[in-house]
Amino acid sequence: MPPSHDHSHGPDPDAPPPSTETLGLRRRAVWLMLLLLVPVGLATVIGLIALWPDGEPTRAQQVAATYSPPGTTYPDARVVSVEEVECGLGSEGPQQTCANAVMEVLEGEGTGDFSQVELPPEVVAAGVSEGDTLVLSRDGGAEGGAVYVFDDYARDLPIVVLALTFAVVVGVVARLRGLASLVGLAFAFFVLLQFVLPGLLSEDSPTLVSLVGSAAIMFVVLYLAHGFSARTTTALVGTLFGLTLVAVMGSVAVSVAKLTGLTSEETVTLQGYDPTLSFSGIVLAGIVVAGLGVLNDVTITQASAIWQLKEVSPDITWRELYTRGMAVGRDHIASTVYTIVFAYAGAALPLLLIFELSDRSLWNIVTSSDLAEEVVRTLVGAIALVLAVPVTTAAGAFFANAADTAAGTATDRRMTSLRARFSP
Repeated sequence: MPPSHDHSHGPDPDAPPPSTETLGLRRRAVWLMLLLLVPVGLATVIGLIALWPDGEPTRAQQVAATYSPPGTTYPDARVVSVEEVECGLGSEGPQQTCANAVMEVLEGEGTGDFSQVELPPEVVAAGVSEGDTLVLSRDGGAEGGAVYVFDDYARDLPIVVLALTFAVVVGVVARLRGLASLVGLAFAFFVLLQFVLPGLLSEDSPTLVSLVGSAAIMFVVLYLAHGFSARTTTALVGTLFGLTLVAVMGSVAVSVAKLTGLTSEETVTLQGYDPTLSFSGIVLAGIVVAGLGVLNDVTITQASAIWQLKEVSPDITWRELYTRGMAVGRDHIASTVYTIVFAYAGAALPLLLIFELSDRSLWNIVTSSDLAEEVVRTLVGAIALVLAVPVTTAAGAFFANAADTAAGTATDRRMTSLRARFSP
């Protein structure tokens, strides 16, 4: 088996072992692509440093803190007893069933406290019985002692079980690569929670924040999941192109379509916290972040196809390599476009049902403020996805063939010499 210095996390166990010539081709191609990616990586690092939140609460965070009494906590509590009572909108309104539940607090400052809590009709309708665990809101500073109010269901167990099952399935099926992808996913959430979201609440450009954060995520996630190889580097080139295209097209589309971003209860709530936020910019940031996963999927598939073709037929020309790669890409485009549209349709099903009950025309619905934001998001992402396929294919074909030229060999020698000079 070849040594591990071929810039990868090890060969795919399902693929034949690469020859010495193939390893040299991959190495030269990676050096060539790094000439392009290193400046982009440095720009991403500089952007992270320059835009990283300073830790001071933003205006929205300061206002949001005033909406809850100081010292409010959200402990788990067990239902000790339940007494159902009728409730409704008045003497003429429909009668519903609420409940008064005696709850025992299980954690936090009030552990062991017993309190009677009113449960709304939707909770009772979903089913609640003795021994169930619910989440309460505890106001410890209220006059006369702590006050408890129902807040939500306790979903720790099902979510933890599903998360562990997901991790085990990924590890068993995809092995080390699957586990590496989970580490990359954890890094992605770290960047989103610690950089992108605070940045969107600050005075920085939402477009710049989302683009820098997304680029940082892709640099780490792609190499963690797929190894440091020519295939992964090719996919990274195509993914960064797609992200840039999403940002540019999204900016134009949001401006031309007059998308205000104030079409949901969540954004209206945000406006109450800080009306100076750029809500159209937040729409654009959502478009960029939404494109991360699907772009990664398409570009890595195209890069794999190109490199497999090149290694099977070393003498293949650039044009033929591109043509055969695009034959694979067109099939992938067709299936992925369906994925994007149906994923939105499933997420927005309640909204679509409301429109089904209205007497508005289909075109009027599609261009309405409630739906136009998601339509634009889907179309911009789909266009960037489709165009990323030929760009990734062309980049892979170019670098794969360029690595066979004198320029590729010279670059390999120069980089090898530099590495030897600076190695301890």
